[in-house]
Amino acid sequence: MAEGDTVLRAARRLEQALGGAEIGIATPSPRGRAAGLERLDGRRLERVEARGKNLLLKFGDLVLHSHLGMSGSWHVYRRGAPWRKPAGAAWAVLRSEQWEAVQFGGPTLRVLRAGAVNLDPQMAGLGPGILARGFDLCEAVASLRGERVRTYGRYPTISANWLEVELGEALLDQSRIAGIGNIFKSEACFAARLDPWRPVEELSDPELERVLLAARDAMQAAVADGRHGTPRHQAEREDGRRRAVYRRAGRPCPVCRTRIAARGQGDANRTTYWCPSCQR
Repeated sequence: MAEGDTVLRAARRLEQALGGAEIGIATPSPRGRAAGLERLDGRRLERVEARGKNLLLKFGDLVLHSHLGMSGSWHVYRRGAPWRKPAGAAWAVLRSEQWEAVQFGGPTLRVLRAGAVNLDPQMAGLGPGILARGFDLCEAVASLRGERVRTYGRYPTISANWLEVELGEALLDQSRIAGIGNIFKSEACFAARLDPWRPVEELSDPELERVLLAARDAMQAAVADGRHGTPRHQAEREDGRRRAVYRRAGRPCPVCRTRIAARGQGDANRTTYWCPSCQR
């Protein structure tokens, strides 16, 4: 699944290529036509925003909301350049005079009224963005614990079962912290030397701060690298840097040489990788 760093890079590429231009719309796939993208045809793309794993392309009073899920992607090409995927697989094509951006796949592609974005359940339910410019560490720790003010209700809420959730699962919960995926969950827990199986309620605020900052630092570095995608055959690398634990099950820990462990975690059974000796 595209993590927050990939989505932020996509937002920057899209804005650099198409920002400020009048956009022509094409929908080769029925999925794009069903999303009502024709309403954006001829409008000016004002800006592109990343919110966690969500992309928001703003066209005046309308917003194109894209979520790439496990297999979706945005490609940016010079007009007339060959595409890396078949044209029939494209859900949406956004064209300016010089550039075109193509979305292939993904679970979400829809047009929203700009005034309704923050009230939309899918968007309003997001926790603080790990890569947001105004990232507030105290707010993020509180949200990770389950103590957060609901946008629509403006009152603090806390759920006991949120506190009982293990750290690794909590980091993937987009309603707590938006943008962290399976790679950076495992890598951040290792960098912070925290056991991903410990319940959130057992962790101190400084420990939660440490893992959140580790995730943010690693993801910011990935954005700065400017690389895109994670080919499966590059199993030991993420954005040009060697991974410490992710997809390294059975290999020696880079710190203590203990074998890296791995098993499914949480309701979604996403595989967590960790060092049983270094992470406490």
